[in-house]
Amino acid sequence: MIVAICSGGPVHEVAFSLTPDVWIGVDRGALYLVDKGIQPHSIVGDFDSITAEEFARISEAVDHVEQFQAEKDETDTDLALQKALTYEPQEVFLTGVTGGRLDHYEATLRSVFLMQQQHPHITFKIVNSHNIIQFLLPGTHILTEDYYSYVSFFAYGKTLRNVTLRSVKYETTDEVIEQGTTRFTSNEIIGTGSISFREGICLMIKSKD
Repeated sequence: MIVAICSGGPVHEVAFSLTPDVWIGVDRGALYLVDKGIQPHSIVGDFDSITAEEFARISEAVDHVEQFQAEKDETDTDLALQKALTYEPQEVFLTGVTGGRLDHYEATLRSVFLMQQQHPHITFKIVNSHNIIQFLLPGTHILTEDYYSYVSFFAYGKTLRNVTLRSVKYETTDEVIEQGTTRFTSNEIIGTGSISFREGICLMIKSKD
């Protein structure tokens, strides 16, 4: 089961090419989906960024609508992540969460960081037209070139230790990625590569020009 969440960031940042089993529209992101002819399975949010007419239109297009008060502790994307878990997914993609307001992006990044720790059996990815962002927990992770040939690694919260990179342009063995370093930016995947590490949490960004 793959779930995709479409939030209401700038529409040019939305990865409409995703083909999940379930779409969840978040606030204005629900309108983006309907306008593209994609029928969300659920829509959630306070819907303060759309008009009453737009809300009526998207409500007619879906069977399940969850509307919340604007004054709440969770962000709309947090609510969508909680909704995504009810589908028992193996993967969750978030799109429409980059570009625009940086505080919204940072909030989403922190929410995904927490979700990945709490649900290590689920893969969470932030996606736009040029990038995939995800958090990696200790262990070995396969890197495929596919659509994105560049890959960068950053320590997030804790230093990464015993970092080994294989089948990339710049390989390493038992390296350390310290907080704040940019030395592991813009490596290149060669075929099928891998990263392994024993300690820390890695923020990985795969990109294309």
